[in-house]
This record gives sequence, C-alpha cells and structure tokens, in this order.
Amino acid sequence: MLSAFVNAFRTPDLRKKILFTIFIIGVYRLGANLPSPGVSYDRVQECVALAEAQEGAGMGVFTLLNLFSGGALLQLSVFALGIMPYITASIIMQLLRVVVPRLELLQKEGQAGQAKITQYTRYLTLGLAILQSSAYVALARSGQLFGNVTCPDVIPSSIDTGIADWLLVGTLVITMTAGTGVIMWLGELITERGIGNGMSTLIFVSIAAQLPTEGWRIMQSEGAAAFIALIGIAILIITAVVFMELGQRRIPVQYAKRMIGRRMYGNTSTYIPLKINQAGVIPVIFASSMLYLPQLALQFVDDGTGDYGPFWNWVANNIALPTSPIYIVSYFLLIIFFTYFYVSITFNPTDVADNMKKYGGFVPGIRPGKPTADYLDFVLSRITLAGSLYLAVIAVLPNFFFIYLNDQQYINFPFGGTAVLIMVGVGLESVKQIESQLMQRNYEGFLR
Repeated sequence: MLSAFVNAFRTPDLRKKILFTIFIIGVYRLGANLPSPGVSYDRVQECVALAEAQEGAGMGVFTLLNLFSGGALLQLSVFALGIMPYITASIIMQLLRVVVPRLELLQKEGQAGQAKITQYTRYLTLGLAILQSSAYVALARSGQLFGNVTCPDVIPSSIDTGIADWLLVGTLVITMTAGTGVIMWLGELITERGIGNGMSTLIFVSIAAQLPTEGWRIMQSEGAAAFIALIGIAILIITAVVFMELGQRRIPVQYAKRMIGRRMYGNTSTYIPLKINQAGVIPVIFASSMLYLPQLALQFVDDGTGDYGPFWNWVANNIALPTSPIYIVSYFLLIIFFTYFYVSITFNPTDVADNMKKYGGFVPGIRPGKPTADYLDFVLSRITLAGSLYLAVIAVLPNFFFIYLNDQQYINFPFGGTAVLIMVGVGLESVKQIESQLMQRNYEGFLR
C-alpha cells in the first residue's frame, strides 16, 4: 500500500489530484473553525469545556452531529451544519424514488436524469439547512445547545450589540446555510478533480479531526493504560470492519452466444457481486435518528427541575439512556429492521433478473426470469442477515464503552459505531481508486 502511494506521487496527474484534494480539505477545516458573525467564540469555548467537565452532561442529541461536523456545530462556525443536510437530503431523495414515479423515470433516463435528481437534492439540502440552522441558533440563544449546561450568552442580544435580534439571527442563519452550499461545492470539486467521493471524503476528515482531541481526553481522564487498551480494541474493530466490508457473495452469470449482423456476441462469464454490507452505514443513521427523537423531546419538556413526570422519567431512564438495556436492544433491532428495509428499496431482484434475461444472461443451473429473481432474493436475504448483525454489533459497541467508562462523552468516540464504518469505507474506496488509476497507467506503459 505504501508503494502505491509513493507511485501515486510520482505520477504527475495523480499527484495533482492528491494535492488538490488536500488543499480543499484545508479550506474545509478553515471554515469549520471560522466563527459565524455575532457569535462569542470565547464564550462558546467556555461552554463546551464546562459541558465536558460536568459528569454525564454531554451534549446528548447533538454529540453525533458535532462529530460529523468536525466539532464545528458546538462552535457555531460558518460550517456548523457540516455535510449532514446533504446526507439527509440524499437519503430522502432515495426513499422518494420508490414512491414518486417521476423520480423513478428520471433515474432510468441515465446521465441527464441523474443530473436533474442531483439538482433537486441540492435544493432540498438548502431547505434543510435553513431549518436546521434556525433550530440551532434558537437552541444556542436559549442555552440548550450544550446539554445540561446553562449557557445563554453565546449569541449576544440586541441590548448588548445594538443590533435588532431578527437581523442578528437572520445573518447567522444565512451564513450557516451559505456554508452548507460551499461544502456541497467543495465536495463536488473533490469528486470531479480530486481523489475519491467528495462528500464522503469531507465526512472522513470531520471524524478524523476529532481523533487527537478525543484521544488526549481519554489519556488525561483514564490514564495511559486505558488509552493503549482502547487503541488496541480500535485496531481489532477496524480489522473486522475491513474484513466484512470487503466480503461479498459472487453470483456467477453466463451470457449465451448471439449473432448481431455478422458479429458474434456473448459466450462470456461474469458475476454479480452481492456485498455482505449491502446497505452501508444508512441503517445505523436511521436507527440513531429514531432513538435521538426521545432525547430531543426531553429537552422540550424539561422545565429546569429535572423531573419530567412519570412517563417522561421512564423515557429518560430507559429509551433515552444509552446504558439502558432497553436502549441497546432497541438500537440493535432497529438497525436490523432498517438494513432489510433499505436493501429492499435499493436492490430489486426482479429488475436484475429481467435485465439479465434481456441481454441473454443466466445463472448456471437457474432458469431465467422469475426463478432467477427468487434465487437472488433467497441469497440476498441471507447475506443481509449477516450484514445487519454485523452493523448492529459494531454500532452498539460504543454503548458498552460508555458503561465501562461511565462517561457519556465517549459514546461517540471516533473509533466506534457509525464513525468507524464511515472512515473505513471511505478509506477503502479512496485506496481502490488510486490503485485502479495506477494499474491503468501501468497497463498503458506495458502495451507501449
């Protein structure tokens, strides 16, 4: 792998792509640490430090979002929303393709239709960014953005600044929404002129940016022995994730001979690669979002006394508490459910079987048409079971770290759950792209 990277830097066009990607990443990290207009940066740092210092305070529902934004959310920076509005918009558009015939037709139109869907995704991203930025600014002004820590002076009022509240809030919302638009543009630049998928690369950078901070925090609070043990466990988890992410079931496909004009086509063999983790990280995000709803509801019913009433107290101690057995079991089952749900809407065995039949392809020993679709569905359902269990186990591991360390701030440590799945997936995809381009150039040199 190291030799591949050395050869990549020796190749002029690949070196330009890698350096361009690094430059865009630097711009992204600069925007993630650039304060929004009107935000008291010093006060924000004090509030974050105070929330982290208090036992069990944490930031609750906003911890995972802050991780995906590279720490920008709780700093209320220009890129505070990170890439999450785009991810949410993309997921919504994927789900709408199943129920909206117009979007399904656009998807089948090829590149032109895909460009139209991408444009709709951008518009939806900006709409979600306006809603999310308005909510975060309102929570910051009320002091609820930092969990149990009261921090009302993060955004100064009109009395302190002499500026109308609506103008100050509007400026913050426009700034954060514009920041999301810039992030989309940066991601597309990486996809077109850099290495790897731009949006995925920015998420990878956001998570990786938290590694030094989280590692130092564990070193200080738990000691060097616990830190080394945690790094060892992280290496084992990453190894297992790499093994599972690369695992696939290859369905052999044979194409019969066909005469078109005077040429003979077909008589070739290929395969359909069915990944064990066919759904990626989407089921974990869905399940996390569902379990964050009770935590978000508790913030609205909290009257400052800590007593929510009989029903909400039960919710707080069971459904909204990451160490609760009910929470862990619910999280586990939701991931399995959403894995089957997402695979069912993204992979249609009937369409695959019809396309194979149209071009003269068949699975050896299986008749074309419906028997092939049934066979693909049979294999996919069993692979999905293994993939869903794998996703669920990886996702709930941070909860057991939480129980062991008895501290909520480690629940989203970057070497657990959703974070490690994203980092490993993006890393593997980038390495594959570099190796494929190197292989292409080696083949060109050999043929010459």
